[in-house]
Amino acid sequence: MADKKEQRRGLGRGLSALMADVEVKPQASTDTSPVRADRVVPVERVVPNPDQPRRTFTEAQLQELADSIRTKGIIQPLIVRVNPRNASEFEIVAGERRWRAAQMAQLHEVPVLVREFDDTEVLEVAIIENIQRADLNAIEEAAGYRQLMFKFGHTQEKLAEALGKSRSHIANLMRLLNLPETVQDMVVQGDLSAGHARTLITAPNPEALAKMIVAKGLSVRAAEKLAKDAISPPQPKVRPSGSVSVEKDADTRALEGDLSAALSMRVSIDHKPGHEAGKITISYESLEQLDALCAILSTA
Repeated sequence: MADKKEQRRGLGRGLSALMADVEVKPQASTDTSPVRADRVVPVERVVPNPDQPRRTFTEAQLQELADSIRTKGIIQPLIVRVNPRNASEFEIVAGERRWRAAQMAQLHEVPVLVREFDDTEVLEVAIIENIQRADLNAIEEAAGYRQLMFKFGHTQEKLAEALGKSRSHIANLMRLLNLPETVQDMVVQGDLSAGHARTLITAPNPEALAKMIVAKGLSVRAAEKLAKDAISPPQPKVRPSGSVSVEKDADTRALEGDLSAALSMRVSIDHKPGHEAGKITISYESLEQLDALCAILSTA
């Protein structure tokens, strides 16, 4: 009985104890020392977890993993438990991608680590493994953190310490879950980066802005400005006289250019549309330029 207790992993032993079983090593890792498996079992006796949080397994990624397994085998054993619905089978706790890829590689057996987990612990370990995957997108990772916090009572500080992440990283990712689902889907599909999405969290119309960012191919910096302008639209400049700056037409700008070239000084024309009167401002940079301007005006 004492040995059985010692072998159990669970919430009582803390998140770090569960982490010890699910440390993920890339299949193509240069570390060639394999993790020792408890046993090798026929692939047909292994079944997936029906409550697996991750539902998407892309064909290209599975094929890449299968190619690696054909040449190097399965480096990291699957973590399994005895299937509570069929004692002759093993249910996957962590490693469903490896199991699927092993079948594509036509392996007949897979290495496993057999653990005694209850249903709650199975879900927790599955979430932890998914979070540690390098190919996880920002929304999936954030959803994993939220599940660990809400389902199991873990704090951001505890997650940061156990997972080797900064607390700000976890907090910033979880804020993405406040975005509309349509924007989150754009991140999941790879149309929008997490950096772009973060700029939209406090924007009043994130969905419209997200579509604009994607359509125009804006940088993160440009997206930040777009979101900032949506929150606080830039106000038109007001002249000291109280008049509002109006966009100048092409003819006015051309005339400014001609006068500036003739006088070798900067000339600005303020002309209100629909009015006959206006104002010309000539800027000089030295007293010599002022003298030259006075001479021009005196001979006119």
